[in-house]
Amino acid sequence: MFTGIIAEQGKVLSVERNGDVSATVRLHAPGTTDGLALGGSIAVNGVCLTATQIDGRDFSVDVMGETLVRSTIGELAAGDPVNLERCVPAGGRLDGHVVQGHVDGVGQLLEREGLGNWDRLRFGVPAGLARYIAEKGSIAVDGVSLTVTAVSPAEDPAPWFEVGLIPTTLSETGLGGKPLGGRVNLEVDVLAKYTERLLSFTGGSPAAHRASAAPAAEGALTDGIAK
Repeated sequence: MFTGIIAEQGKVLSVERNGDVSATVRLHAPGTTDGLALGGSIAVNGVCLTATQIDGRDFSVDVMGETLVRSTIGELAAGDPVNLERCVPAGGRLDGHVVQGHVDGVGQLLEREGLGNWDRLRFGVPAGLARYIAEKGSIAVDGVSLTVTAVSPAEDPAPWFEVGLIPTTLSETGLGGKPLGGRVNLEVDVLAKYTERLLSFTGGSPAAHRASAAPAAEGALTDGIAK
């Protein structure tokens, strides 16, 4: 698990593609490699990947085809900066929000407006993800934990959301230099996805869910007493 608090901006050294099947990405990251062991999990622009080789201040990750299709990892090239975060140890601080490193889709930067020392960014979002994004809720953009400041109306055919970036986020993550039209990895709040999944079994009614769960719970209790 991750928190969306970027620890370091690494640099892509090389990308070796095996067609659309897989890729090996080698990165330079002095801070991230400190104490990193083979098999360790690192979020690279929000994508959870496994360290398969470590060489001093560099490390490599293998990327499978599904990840290449669903994220921007397949678009990386030598010299590109990437946001990096190590997984949270047991008992570690949750300074951002729960980020799994499982990218839900790719968004695009539509607008950027400088407002004093911070920026307002608007991202286009795939229509299938819009329902999971709520004003004042959390979202991971290229692995960065951000608070949603505005969302498009539910009926908007081209959904979007906005975030505000403080100076630290602008300088310490790749979002500060993201150009208009730039593509970003998006991970919505996992709690919203679980809630929708649970409600889908009862036609979307919390009351119906409680009613259907009650007989099962009562039966389990009765069986337990009988035994």
